[in-house]
Amino acid sequence: MDELEIFAKTLYGEARGESLAGIEAVANVILNRHKIAMHNHCTWWGKTITEICLKPQQFSCWNPTDPNFKILQRDLSDDKVYQICKRVALRALHGNLIDNTHSATHYHAIQINPYWARGIVPSAYIGNHLFYILN
Repeated sequence: MDELEIFAKTLYGEARGESLAGIEAVANVILNRHKIAMHNHCTWWGKTITEICLKPQQFSCWNPTDPNFKILQRDLSDDKVYQICKRVALRALHGNLIDNTHSATHYHAIQINPYWARGIVPSAYIGNHLFYILN
């Protein structure tokens, strides 16, 4: 898979049930991690969009035990929501996406309460996700 497909599949796996704004928000988290990697030479998440998307334990859809993992192995080219995710990914890669997360680098679904988010004020609440700035 090339960078665009991995980016689009990450958006699909993480946010396919969300509105366009929710899909864009997840794309912005990936872009914000990439910006940090490029500007601060902090490459813990990876140096490229592909490395950031596929970093183990970061985007659950790529974890082999996650139900979404098997879905992402399929050909999604005829899926209408995947096509939306692909367009969002393409816009993001071309720098044509407004950051609706206010520089967030992390997010989680509202129904969970991860340890790393405790005591931190979210930078955005979009769809079913809360977004955070953590560096």
